[in-house]
Amino acid sequence: MIKNLTLKEKIGQMMMVGLDGNTVDTRIKNLIMNYKVGGVILYRKNFKTYDDMLKLIADLKELNSYNKVPLFIAIDQEGGRVNRMPPEFHNILSAYKLAHTKNLNIIREAGDITGTVLSECGFNMNFSPVLDVLNRNTSKALGNRCFGCNAEDVSKYGVQMMQQLQKNKIISVVKHFPGHGAAKVDSHYFLPSIKNVSDEDIAPFVDAIDRGADAIMVGHMIIKKVNRFLPASLSRKTIREIRLKYNFRGLIMTDDLKMKAIRYLYGTKRAMKKAFLAGNDMILFRFKKSDEEKSIRLIQGLAEKGKIKESRIDRSVARILEMKEKYEINDKMEIKGCDIEEINNRIDIINTFVNEYQKG
Repeated sequence: MIKNLTLKEKIGQMMMVGLDGNTVDTRIKNLIMNYKVGGVILYRKNFKTYDDMLKLIADLKELNSYNKVPLFIAIDQEGGRVNRMPPEFHNILSAYKLAHTKNLNIIREAGDITGTVLSECGFNMNFSPVLDVLNRNTSKALGNRCFGCNAEDVSKYGVQMMQQLQKNKIISVVKHFPGHGAAKVDSHYFLPSIKNVSDEDIAPFVDAIDRGADAIMVGHMIIKKVNRFLPASLSRKTIREIRLKYNFRGLIMTDDLKMKAIRYLYGTKRAMKKAFLAGNDMILFRFKKSDEEKSIRLIQGLAEKGKIKESRIDRSVARILEMKEKYEINDKMEIKGCDIEEINNRIDIINTFVNEYQKG
C-alpha cells in the first residue's frame, strides 16, 4: 500500500486534526481531500445531539471514501469530567471512582459500554485510558481521571479498560507517557517540569505494552534528567526509549500541539517540526488554517530536501496502515447507531453500584 502513496499522502497520514464547528467545512475538506490527513478527532463542541454526531461522522467517512486510505475517527471519551458524548447519554463515573470499588467486573462493564457506543456510532479510536499514577501531593490536573495512586491499581484497572475497548474494535490510545502523575500544573496551560519519572510512573505503560497496547500518547512534560529543555512529546530520546527499551511496535502519538504549553513556547511550525523529527507516528493538532498548511508544507519540504528521510516516514506510515487493517477500518461501513435506552440502563446500574459502595 505504501508504494501506492505519494510523499504528500504519506505525510498526511501522519496528521490527526480537530474540527472547528459541527459541520464538514472548507477547512476540513481541504485537509482531507488535499492533504489526505490520516485522522480526525471530535470533541463535544462538534455536535449538539446524538443525531448530529452520527451525521458528522458519516459525512467525514463519505468525504474520505474518495481517498486511498480510510480515516481514523477519534475521540477522548474517559467518563467522569472528560465526557464527550452528546446529552442523550448518561455519563459513566470517573476512573478513580470506578477503581475505588476494586471490582474488575465494574471496570470491564464500563469499558464494554464505552467501546460498544463508540464502535456502533462510527468511531474507531479512543484516547483512553489514562495510565498516569496519581500523586495526591502534587497532581491537580489529573485528579480523578486516574485509576489510582499506585502502579498496581492503575495497571490492573487501566489495562482492563484498554482491552475492553479493543474487544469492541476501538483502538485504545493509552496516555500520557511517561506519566503526568507528579506534575504540578496542567499542560493545557503551562509546561510541567519534573526532575525524573519513577519506575512506578512507567510501570502501567510497560504492563500495557506487554498486554497488547496498540497506541501510546506522549505527554507535554519536561523530564529534566532525560531532556532538559524539550517536553517528552518533542523528545527523540523519549520516543526511542519507547521503541527500544520497551520494544513497542504500535503507534506513538503526540498530545495536542495546540495546547498553550506548546504553542506559546515553540510556535506552530517549530512544534510540528520537532514532533516529526522526534519520531512520532502521528501528530495531533488544531492550528489556524494558514498555520496548518504552512506546517504540513514545511514537513514536506524537509522530506523533499532529504532533511527527513523518506524511510523514516515509511516506517510510521506502515504502522498506521497496519493498524487500520488490523481494526478493519472502512469508510464505507454503515453506521448503525446504538440503543440509547439500553446503554443508559447499563450506565445507571454501574453508577448506582459505585455510589452505593462509596456510601459504605
